[in-house]
Amino acid sequence: MSEKPTTASTAVAKAAPSALASDQGRTSISDTVVSKIAGIATREVSGVYNLGGGATRAVGALRERIPGSRTNHSQGISVEVGERQAAIDIDIVAEYGVAIADLAAGIRQNVVNAVERMTALEVTEVNIVVHDVHLEDEDSEPAESRVE
Repeated sequence: MSEKPTTASTAVAKAAPSALASDQGRTSISDTVVSKIAGIATREVSGVYNLGGGATRAVGALRERIPGSRTNHSQGISVEVGERQAAIDIDIVAEYGVAIADLAAGIRQNVVNAVERMTALEVTEVNIVVHDVHLEDEDSEPAESRVE
């Protein structure tokens, strides 16, 4: 009689009850919920100028000019949510002068803490792409009028 050896992860998966499932029912959490939580948690970290790549930021800027529109908290965030776990990808623009490795670590910690605390999902990974570095003077003068 040859049984398959049980790995630690298989044993944990079988034994660990989820906080989202009980005898009275099951709770499902939408991708949108996790992406909003991750977006808000990312914006809370000092050194994050904006979220999203170039095209995403352009669409977000246009959207914010529409009267009555709201901030898209999940801009620049993509998630994959399973029954017990979530994986999160974040696209950011960093402030100039911030140590990017420290910024990424701070974002990861804040996002993992917020998502796990609010949803009881295990965050398996937080991948961060830094698309640009924001310079203070980029907002004050249009690029065409700069004299070098």
